[in-house]
Amino acid sequence: MRDKVTIIGAGNVGATTAHWLMARNICDVVLVDVVEGIPQGKALDLYEATPITGASIKVVGDQDYSATAGSSVVVVTAGFARKPGMSRDDLLTMNNDVVAQVVKKAAEASPDAVFVVVTNPADVMTYVTWKATGLPAERVMGMAGVLDSARFRVFLAAELGVSPKDVVAFVMGGHGDQMVPLTRYSSVGGIPIETLVPKDRLDAIVKRTRTGGGEIVNLLKSGSAYFAPGASVAEMVEAVLGDQKRVIPVIAHLDGQYGEKDIYVGVPALIGRGGVEKIFEIQFTSEEAEAFRNSVKGVREPLSVLGF
Repeated sequence: MRDKVTIIGAGNVGATTAHWLMARNICDVVLVDVVEGIPQGKALDLYEATPITGASIKVVGDQDYSATAGSSVVVVTAGFARKPGMSRDDLLTMNNDVVAQVVKKAAEASPDAVFVVVTNPADVMTYVTWKATGLPAERVMGMAGVLDSARFRVFLAAELGVSPKDVVAFVMGGHGDQMVPLTRYSSVGGIPIETLVPKDRLDAIVKRTRTGGGEIVNLLKSGSAYFAPGASVAEMVEAVLGDQKRVIPVIAHLDGQYGEKDIYVGVPALIGRGGVEKIFEIQFTSEEAEAFRNSVKGVREPLSVLGF
């Protein structure tokens, strides 16, 4: 019996995530949205592509959460997208109520699922999901590090004129302008990136990585990124379904790691069937440690606004 993955929100990110999952042929997909016809129509469109792609899965759309029952993974994309001039934190109040409501319904239908949260501000909404569902912390995680690290890798690859496949890099901290791209732990074909890229160029790439989402928002004029976010979610979902034990950066719950408690923030973690199965603690320089603390502080502030 194939695994079922529910995607809440059939907008650009949700539908694109469904597309990437369909292309990987790893699970049945259920699209859920409040707007009647949208999840049904997009699901049918994707399902009709399966004979061409060779996928042997089902894709359905619905408003009713009964269709999601028994899902192995629930992906949360529901909410409002960022517009030009709007920070992720501007979305806080708008998306809090939406996320809390939909994840409760999804958890009731699939109490054993792993939840992957995409809705921005992602670190905060992951915490909201954990509190609203009452699930074990390890079965709730957020998508940010995979996407931010992919952006970092692409920018480094373009700078050096190499394949992004050969670039190893990751980003920690909150999913926003205070994220912490770790140049010291980044390499190309095993060669430390700091020996290949001059500091001024590396600083510029770090800055571009931090504002990568905003760059796309400003270019699109309406809406935000969805191709790379959708692919990032698909990679996380596949790691869970296949129990792959991937070590990837995700928004995970800290309970003493890095000196932080009761917070969801981006860290390198072992991802398998149980969700976040282990958090890896790396050694920071004093500068990196300060940047990480500031990033965590930036996540705690909106949480306090919500009363957490």
